[in-house]
Amino acid sequence: MRWGGIFDLDGLKHRVDRLTNLSAAEDFWDDQDRAQKILRERTETQETVDGFEALQSEVLTLQELLEMAAEEGDEEVLIEVSEQLAPIEDTLRGLELKRMLSGPEDKSDAIVQIHPGAGGVDAMDWAEMLLRMYVRWCEEKGFKVEMVDHQPGGEAGIKDASFLVRGAYAYGYLRAESGVHRLVRISPFDSNARRHTAFASVAVVPDLDDDVGEIEIRPEDLDLQTMRSGGAGGQHVNKTESAVRLTHVPSGIVVKCQAERSQHQNRATAIKILRGLLYERARREREAAFEEKFGGDNANIDFGSQIRSYVLQPYQMVKDLRTEHQNSNVADVLNGSLDGFIEAYLLMHAELSKKDGGGSTEAN
Repeated sequence: MRWGGIFDLDGLKHRVDRLTNLSAAEDFWDDQDRAQKILRERTETQETVDGFEALQSEVLTLQELLEMAAEEGDEEVLIEVSEQLAPIEDTLRGLELKRMLSGPEDKSDAIVQIHPGAGGVDAMDWAEMLLRMYVRWCEEKGFKVEMVDHQPGGEAGIKDASFLVRGAYAYGYLRAESGVHRLVRISPFDSNARRHTAFASVAVVPDLDDDVGEIEIRPEDLDLQTMRSGGAGGQHVNKTESAVRLTHVPSGIVVKCQAERSQHQNRATAIKILRGLLYERARREREAAFEEKFGGDNANIDFGSQIRSYVLQPYQMVKDLRTEHQNSNVADVLNGSLDGFIEAYLLMHAELSKKDGGGSTEAN
């Protein structure tokens, strides 16, 4: 049976064979980064093949048990089979979600940036809460998190944070989180215990290879400033201007990086983030045009728009304004339980793609 995409079992097996042949080449390790990516893709693809074959085998076994139980009128076996259906449905749902991640960069690692907005100290505290939420989600998924930039706030929270998420489909999942997140709560920084509203923006971009043709960054368009790193790092950080602030003059995009020990490494990382931001801006423009045509009331998901509200008082509710998905267990969400929101976002785009007569990868 062929379901296309991630369910094309023959195509996936062929991909494993091709990647295996590439890894056997004599010059395979001459390019370390390329070699690591090939090995990781091979592992991920083989895991998908193994998982799908195991699922097929399990379904066939249950089908045989079901037929035997029906013939013999064995109700205990029928109950046993029914109890095993739920985990199979969960596994199948996970495969279906991956099938939706068909965009050209969905398999990529992700770069996440968090910036506080309106709300003063509450906004900086809110930005740090979001950082913790995403790190928890990544840990739950088994993704690796590497901090790129972290600027603590004066009284509380953070002024900025950027981090790299390494893992299969990290960008495909996390791009659902791009936008402005709104928090309503009794402020712990207000001596009168009044309710405050705070905002923070989240930008998620793919970790792109240097050879992505559609993103051109000309050296003359860059304004590079160096500074002393403000984070932890001991004497080296305090005495060396290793941190960089990179401005892309045509777009006005500013990227800061201080995680690496050398200015050269920080500049390379900053350019990588800039490339992803430019790619994401172009994708968002295409997506906005697509959703304006097909999306109806769900079209307003441009970068910088409010996508989700987290209300802690006077009631408790997290609601996504694009998909209408909501969860009243706010503590659970803030501890990284985001799968429901991400899944609803992917399903929404799958439906929009159907209206486009088969789906546009640009919109996905």
